[in-house]
Amino acid sequence: MRKDDLAFLSLSYLKSIQDPSDMHKPLLAILPLLFLACQAQDRTPEQVVDASTVIWNEAQAILNEVVPPVFLDQTFNILDYGAKEGSSDKSTDAIQQAIQACTKAGGGSVLVPKGVFNTGAIHLENNVNLHLAEDAVLQFSTDPTDYLPVVQTSFEGTELMNYSPLIYAYQKKNIAITGKGLLNGQASRENWWIWKGQEEYGWKEGLPHQNQADNRIRLTELAAQGIPVEERVFGAGYYLRPSFVEFFDCQNILIQGVKIIQAPFWIIHPIKSSNITVDGVEVDSHGPNNDGCDPEYCRNVVIKNCLFNTGDDCIAIKSGRDEDGRRVGLVSENIVVKDCKMLDGHGGVVMGSEISAGVRNVYVDNCVMDSPNLDRAIRIKTNTKRGGFVEGVYVRDLQVGQVKEALLKINLFYATYADQEGIHIPRVRKIHLQNVRVKNGGKHAILAKGHPEMPIEQITFKDVIIEKVEEPFLLEQVEHLDLQNTTINGKLVTLPDL
Repeated sequence: MRKDDLAFLSLSYLKSIQDPSDMHKPLLAILPLLFLACQAQDRTPEQVVDASTVIWNEAQAILNEVVPPVFLDQTFNILDYGAKEGSSDKSTDAIQQAIQACTKAGGGSVLVPKGVFNTGAIHLENNVNLHLAEDAVLQFSTDPTDYLPVVQTSFEGTELMNYSPLIYAYQKKNIAITGKGLLNGQASRENWWIWKGQEEYGWKEGLPHQNQADNRIRLTELAAQGIPVEERVFGAGYYLRPSFVEFFDCQNILIQGVKIIQAPFWIIHPIKSSNITVDGVEVDSHGPNNDGCDPEYCRNVVIKNCLFNTGDDCIAIKSGRDEDGRRVGLVSENIVVKDCKMLDGHGGVVMGSEISAGVRNVYVDNCVMDSPNLDRAIRIKTNTKRGGFVEGVYVRDLQVGQVKEALLKINLFYATYADQEGIHIPRVRKIHLQNVRVKNGGKHAILAKGHPEMPIEQITFKDVIIEKVEEPFLLEQVEHLDLQNTTINGKLVTLPDL
């Protein structure tokens, strides 16, 4: 371990302290590291602390700290409040009445029993676990009026007043969605997806869509002008699709066991929230912008034992877009992705593209990624309009069957709409991949393009084996690339020309 790495870890530890009165505690903890930093050049490798041990101890500390909420042992069956199984009538009011009764009684479980229940927007309350029994289905309306009145939410990293997410919680604590049932958004080429404005999702010339001047473009203009969120009123007539499950400014969140299909937009979207557990969830939805899980402005997040099969990024960590992200200024940090499987998607674990407030301390442990329709395994994307930073992405024990483009892609010139250039040069550093096996690596092992003003720094591959790569490296403005025991196409590789 190099002494500058030890010093960086020590400094990062100090910066994480919130209470100055506790400064003596971390100092005692890091004194041995500082000593090693000073002596590292005189020690044998066996005597120097392994950097990966420190890194993965930090990941374990997050796992220990993120404790799922627990609930009182009392059940509120939606049938007792008038829900009608198998009926075309919506059970929205009955479900909401059960939720209100549950929270007023101090909390517990709101039970969705076996059967199909049609519903509009569901709003969770404090201390409520929405529990779906095995073979229970919540089938969500595709009528946009069932998601009005508007609520405070977000669209592509910009806050606004818009349609309610299908399941929504605002400023709540101790909330959950659990069970073995199904959440079916019923989105398709005949309803929500059309609003994307692309023919592959059912749109035809003459139909309205989100990218018209008064819709998404107007929202970004309002944010750039600093218009307060409560005055950015959209909803009916603006064609901005709602998220499926959104926890907005919430604490102590659990979503466990359920399967989610046919989402209008982003699927699991915690925003400005903390202490989040996503466990054993299956996501299977191939619509536009169907990211599987998008923690935004979030800290202390654990995503484990999940299966993602998506029309966009499987997991995309975000922190706001452009001026709005800089206004909010909340870093997404301390995020662990563990024991997950990723199939179709634009990326397996992704940072971006809306990361204007920054992302740090992401740990990806023991995951499998494999699909001919998976473009990249680990992906970072932003541009000079969005800016932001990514610092500290640590990946180990990753098994990749097949990716189209790259094992690791870092694109700091990412653009999906016009006018994506600005003055905010992104910073990306400390990207570590260890013990990775790739059977079919696609076009590149590493595709990374930085800026001359702020090159990408400190990419480390250790014990990595990649097979069937067309061109191992496509690198621009990358500094401190470290390849340790890395084999590509059957050959041990050294540093490429940079």
